[in-house]
Amino acid sequence: MIAIGRCKRATLACASLAVLAGVSGCARTRGHQGYVMDNALVASVQPGVDNRASVLKTLGDPSFAGEFDSATWYYVSRTTRQFSFGLPKPINETVLAVHFDPRGDVSGVERTGLERVVPISPVGETTPTLGRKRGLVQELFGNIGSVGGSGTNAPTADNPNGRTGP
Repeated sequence: MIAIGRCKRATLACASLAVLAGVSGCARTRGHQGYVMDNALVASVQPGVDNRASVLKTLGDPSFAGEFDSATWYYVSRTTRQFSFGLPKPINETVLAVHFDPRGDVSGVERTGLERVVPISPVGETTPTLGRKRGLVQELFGNIGSVGGSGTNAPTADNPNGRTGP
């Protein structure tokens, strides 16, 4: 009778540990990507007062510079929340853009957030392609009679110029 009570307790303890281990995997996790914003340092960058060197000393290296205009430095910070194995969802995002004039002095500081983020859905049912729409039978048997031809450079539907080389 005592052995049966211990067995039930051990089974109950193992079951409760298994449930706790399973539930711990369902916890929300929080992640941070990019630049760590310090509001006091960001507020200290002033147009007309600072230049590239002082911004570099104050804020450090930018996340990236403008692709077509290197007169803008961007500092990007993003905080996400994720539940279990789901996709992370952004809860906070800050993009700090520091604009410089041709002399290298700060001409403006712009701060934006999630309001400028646009959701996109890159997964679609079909991918549009250019060219002819041919079925399976046409793909399999469409070249019969044209393989190993006489080698003429006559124009065809696939090759309107009739050229075989560059």
